[in-house]
Amino acid sequence: MLLERVEAGDDAEAWDELGRRLVLECDLVFPAGFAALPRLVRLARGSARARGLAGTILRRAAGHHGCDDLFAGCAEAVAELHELLDRHLGSRPVDYLPTFRDLLAARGQYHWSAVLEDFTDDFYHLACPHCAVEVTIAIGDHGRYSAIRDWHLGDVDRRDLRPASPEELSGTGRWMYGTAVRDGQETLADGIAHLFGRGECPRCASVFDIAAEYTCANLPVLRQGAADQG
Repeated sequence: MLLERVEAGDDAEAWDELGRRLVLECDLVFPAGFAALPRLVRLARGSARARGLAGTILRRAAGHHGCDDLFAGCAEAVAELHELLDRHLGSRPVDYLPTFRDLLAARGQYHWSAVLEDFTDDFYHLACPHCAVEVTIAIGDHGRYSAIRDWHLGDVDRRDLRPASPEELSGTGRWMYGTAVRDGQETLADGIAHLFGRGECPRCASVFDIAAEYTCANLPVLRQGAADQG
């Protein structure tokens, strides 16, 4: 059995095969993936491979995998993985961002887990809540702005974003920002402050909450098994 092989030692071939058996390439999870999650979490205490595979399974838990009962039975394993991932972040590891995304999934924040990057060249697309025009939100080395994207001219009529202050943040945004600050991730923290700040529509000049509008458009419709984990 592959799980027994990886439990016995660092068998790279067995780990690769186990990943193929538990996770589909199309961002879905096999039933065996949820069945194996508790054992993977136990292994994750001393294995980066186990931690990564467990995180991958968790990030894909919002998909239509048809394994609600199996995933609902993983609540204790998810809670344990949450603690483990948080401790790992505190060590400021080289895999900080992937671990941060896994931790977001462990908190039920699947949409942020799927799209969050390192804010060097990040773009988020959403509809203005007032005039419905598609607005591009850019947060990266080339600027932090809202704009209308023209496929010939690029981002036009740019408006500077208005980052949230630490005091203004609440809920998930406050947790994300606070964790990044705690771990000395200044670029990530600054990007989160902008992501959870306010943008201006270049078309109608209305101001809106970026994260709230993006969440409304992209929050997955979770089944009960996944929702219970949030």
